[in-house]
Amino acid sequence: MARPLHQLQEEIRALSATEKEALVRVLLDDLDEPADPRVDAAWLEEAQRRSREIDDGTASCIPADEVFRRLEASLRK
Repeated sequence: MARPLHQLQEEIRALSATEKEALVRVLLDDLDEPADPRVDAAWLEEAQRRSREIDDGTASCIPADEVFRRLEASLRK
């Protein structure tokens, strides 16, 4: 039977920094689901579409500093 969460938390706090790091890595690996090939294919298609739009001039690029400046200005309103 699984131990109560508060007990696990106490045990984790007693671990060394190295042990905590190893535990975090294991937990993240367990949570990381295998990639969905359909999602990967959709992202690739989107990246290729955007690249074509930039290449053929139907889309323009905005430098990141300009994007952030606009965003900050809109958040101040």
